[in-house]
Amino acid sequence: MEDPNAGRRQFLKSAGAALTTSLFTGSVRGANDRLAAAFIGMGRMGTSNLEYAMRQPNLQVVAVCDVYQPHLDDAMAKAGAKGHSPRAVRDFREILADKSVDIVNISTPDHWHAYMTVEACKAGKDVYVEKPVCVVVEEGRTMVEAARKYNRVVQAGTMQRSAVHFQQACDIVRRGELGKVTFVRTWNYGNSPAEGIGNPPDSDPPPDLDWDMWLGPAPMRPFNRNRFGVDPNDFSYFRWFWDYAGGMMTDWGVHWLDIVQMAFDEAMPRSVASMGGKLWFTDNRETPDTLQVTYEYPGFVATYENRNANRQSMFNKGGGILFHGSQATLYVDREGYRVIPEGKGDRQTEVKSSSSGNANHWTNFLECVRTRQRPASDIEKCFRSTSTCLLGNVALRSRTRLDWDERELTVAQEAARGLLTRAYRAPWKLEV
Repeated sequence: MEDPNAGRRQFLKSAGAALTTSLFTGSVRGANDRLAAAFIGMGRMGTSNLEYAMRQPNLQVVAVCDVYQPHLDDAMAKAGAKGHSPRAVRDFREILADKSVDIVNISTPDHWHAYMTVEACKAGKDVYVEKPVCVVVEEGRTMVEAARKYNRVVQAGTMQRSAVHFQQACDIVRRGELGKVTFVRTWNYGNSPAEGIGNPPDSDPPPDLDWDMWLGPAPMRPFNRNRFGVDPNDFSYFRWFWDYAGGMMTDWGVHWLDIVQMAFDEAMPRSVASMGGKLWFTDNRETPDTLQVTYEYPGFVATYENRNANRQSMFNKGGGILFHGSQATLYVDREGYRVIPEGKGDRQTEVKSSSSGNANHWTNFLECVRTRQRPASDIEKCFRSTSTCLLGNVALRSRTRLDWDERELTVAQEAARGLLTRAYRAPWKLEV
């Protein structure tokens, strides 16, 4: 039987032969041209991206968009305070249809990332899309295909790649200063009350929210305060429901594993095994609160761990990466990095940093929009990092050790392949 995806896979392999290859679309903006920018999804991440973008020279905020009126009002106020006069939009399709918009930032819940990115590419926009870039593997490779087909610059929000100290840490690994690295540990630890986000009943949505549009391609569900998840003191809780996201594995794990793969020239794991579950929280979230995923990469093993009932770690750090080499260990997080030699008399090296890379990431994106180079977190790179995290969840949910077929962009275990795709609720269709 002919494989219906063979053509797509061949397209992606040829388009992604060199991740750092430049591309040219026939139009390069001058250094003084102002880019017309629109922002879709104005929650905490969307507002953060808006504020970082407004620090950039030669950028004009022309539209902000959200289905929740309080978010829209807040974004309009923040943009106005910085001298911008955007229009307020409730339906993102209005932005994509506007030919005057040059770039689009997508900071919606995860389940919208793929559709909006593909449609923005088709509309001739360059895109800055938040991580994780997709909810299932199939969406991610469709995003890469769209970016290449329409010659769009697509930057993903794994902004640690643009932080100088993360770049330095990756260089230390690449230069062999740690010796041979055979084990890498990544983690997020915390100790939260067992009641978590609680168990609110389903109810009518607030009158200033378009719940049907918020759900979009996800299955129709009754409104629940936790599914919507807006909290003025926390990041949205939609992250803890499978319809919209992948829990801590994709929300934070993608940041750490993205740097691991950056340090090892974008390698992906050959196999994945995962164990965990909801062992602590008594709330209505669906994703696990206790998790250990083991990845077998070429030449080394890496793990991602999450727990919510105990915060202890080697350096009293709630999250980070440890590269264990034969000559030294390197610890890195958003505060800096530390090199601990194996020899007892050797001195440790410590570099502190206060930058997670957000400002640099926006600078890099806008520069690439003008030059048509591939950005620091090009969509193909983040597709690979996101897929690594998604495979951790697929291994857990299928209770199967997975073997990743990088050539075919699938897993060898047919029984688990159904979790690499998802159905879209009508009328939404993911089409390049």
